[in-house]
Amino acid sequence: MRIPSARTLLTLWEEGEALAPFEQGLWLLAAACPERTSDELAFWSFGRRNAQLLALHEALFGPQLTCLAACPACAERLEVTFRTGDLRATPWPDDTQPDAALALRTDGYDVRFRLPNSADLAALAHADAGSDVSSQLLQRCLLDVRCDGQVQPPDQLPETVVEAVMAAMADADPHADVQLALTCPACGHAWQAPFEIVAYLWAELGAWAERTLREVHALASTYGWREADVLAMSARRRQRYLELAGR
Repeated sequence: MRIPSARTLLTLWEEGEALAPFEQGLWLLAAACPERTSDELAFWSFGRRNAQLLALHEALFGPQLTCLAACPACAERLEVTFRTGDLRATPWPDDTQPDAALALRTDGYDVRFRLPNSADLAALAHADAGSDVSSQLLQRCLLDVRCDGQVQPPDQLPETVVEAVMAAMADADPHADVQLALTCPACGHAWQAPFEIVAYLWAELGAWAERTLREVHALASTYGWREADVLAMSARRRQRYLELAGR
């Protein structure tokens, strides 16, 4: 993984603000993995993507993560702080290994399938508002469906087979859907809340970008330096110059 420069990160943030979340995730991946093509990254499973973005967060902003949540029972606001290591109860996927096809036999059906990825989300980005996107996503991931040796249409699977395939996907890619176990200190209610590393990292990038632009403005106004000169400095050196300038 390569740590993007400050200049690259600012450009990434500026040009990616209007993108859909899955596209922002791909932009972040591309900045961290310049040796990979955009097509390769788009076909990574969500778990592989999340693992790499978590590592990028560690490299850019450190291992601590802080989230806000509201208790669904009493609406109490919680601030939850944890570390990236807390999300590694099981090994994260190896980003050097391709995602392989998987197989499942259940209720007389033999199903070959793959894990969903960002390319699937791109293909379904303009689906009709009333369409069942989850069902369409599953169907895109079904490679071969047979019952008693006969090929079956993927959109006519029994519900029990659908549930089995989805459970197998979750087992094969456990970090695709990270859930935080939370307990409200006010009322004691316990629940699970999703943690989306793409949204979290993009928000962190936005906050960093705003701080950095203010630093550039202050130093350019004081010393007459160009943006490129300020961004070429380390964050520590920029902070020291700000202190000397009384900013």
